[in-house]
Amino acid sequence: MSSLVNFLKQSDIFYQFTPTQLELVANLCQEVIFSEGETIFEENSGSKELYVIAQGEVDILINSALVSGTPKTEQKETVIATLRRGQSFGEVALVDEGLRSASARAAQKDTRLLIIPRDKLIMLCETYPQLGYRLMYNLAADLAMKIRNTDLQIREQVLYRPQQK
Repeated sequence: MSSLVNFLKQSDIFYQFTPTQLELVANLCQEVIFSEGETIFEENSGSKELYVIAQGEVDILINSALVSGTPKTEQKETVIATLRRGQSFGEVALVDEGLRSASARAAQKDTRLLIIPRDKLIMLCETYPQLGYRLMYNLAADLAMKIRNTDLQIREQVLYRPQQK
């Protein structure tokens, strides 16, 4: 268990957690190893978990055919981000249990993830308000950074892509 605590301590989403708080979160974690190319979850599937990358890389992909109406034979997935050790994904599941807005796929051999169930983590936050506050603060900071990066990518596409006639 101490190896999980040491790892969680290095993860941004658990920044400034006390050793006791890290131990409480570590007790919720399930370790799963994915092979390169293995799908972790599909776009438009239900979301009930937070994922933290312990080892390896994860590609976040979108399928443009889901909104464009392209036939299945022409569907194309596009990698929009590659996440690495210590980063988390699936965090929107903590806020709502809606559908996933992208797919996730292991990008390296032996990608090790810590999976934390939403319901257990929310219960922990309600039981320990200081832990809940710190987690939600870190979550908001992480999502704000991701929104800023997405905004910059959109600006780059709009401003620097050649105009089509």
